[in-house]
Amino acid sequence: MTRYILRRVGQALVVLVLVSVITFSMLHFLPGSVARAMLGRHATPAAIRAFNVANGYNRSLPVQYWLYVDHLVHGNLGFSYHFEQPVGSLLALDLPKTALLVGSALFFALLIAIPMGFVQAMRRNSLLDHTFTTFSFIGYAMPTFWLGLLLIVAFSSKFHLFPPEGPSGTNVGSAFSHPLAMVLPIATLTITTVSQYSRYMRSSVIDNLLQDFVRTARAKGVSPRQLVSRHLFRNSVLPIITLVGLSLPTVLSGAVIVEALFNYPGMGWLFWTAASYHDYPVLMGFIIVVGAATVVGSLLADVGYALVDPRVRYVTQ
Repeated sequence: MTRYILRRVGQALVVLVLVSVITFSMLHFLPGSVARAMLGRHATPAAIRAFNVANGYNRSLPVQYWLYVDHLVHGNLGFSYHFEQPVGSLLALDLPKTALLVGSALFFALLIAIPMGFVQAMRRNSLLDHTFTTFSFIGYAMPTFWLGLLLIVAFSSKFHLFPPEGPSGTNVGSAFSHPLAMVLPIATLTITTVSQYSRYMRSSVIDNLLQDFVRTARAKGVSPRQLVSRHLFRNSVLPIITLVGLSLPTVLSGAVIVEALFNYPGMGWLFWTAASYHDYPVLMGFIIVVGAATVVGSLLADVGYALVDPRVRYVTQ
């Protein structure tokens, strides 16, 4: 197990290096030059030269990349020209609020999707299965922004149950002081995520129901409740563990739309605003953080898979 974890950590570090190379390269693919993209079309040649010297863009690409990595290692993600603050400070302020939104949505999605997938698989081709499948397809196919608008119209404009905007405080504590304002943003992300997880859970349970160990357990007279708790659950939930880690970028991309729609000041709202004003240091910092979160999520999913499934532990010894 230790060698397996060390090997996966090494692979994760390689992926992080590749993410940094791609992010650094994207900056140099901007039209014109980095200085022209940052300072605008009306920047004078003197201002461009001063910018290049101050940020090291007058040096060779290998030296520029080395300086970029050195800044990343020391937590320096650049300076936002629109917000006039270090990017690291902006992300440190907004990351906990996005983590609360995404984490809550994932928690409720798993809480709903796992039992829902089990019920569908155990009552396959029944009316209940077809009903849940219909709602899953609708939720999966519906754009996130459209679902959020429907929730605002229904539960805010018509019934006046929840505020149409998320809490607008400067820290994560504002979300706890206005919990009702978090309901619609979390519900929007949860519904789209449940649609995906429940389909995977249903397929996993159906696949395990056809295995020999299930037929053997039934032949021994194991009750349906014991069959689910002792045999089906642990084996069926394994794909969900991997899916949670791999779906993190998808959920975060949905958070960008949700935060912009509900005016929730998290990382998604920060990315949306930075993209509107061509604030490239903020965009690059967001990409680095999301890439690192994806790699860490995939690593935790693989390690969790190995802890849950004895066959993976046996292979890694």
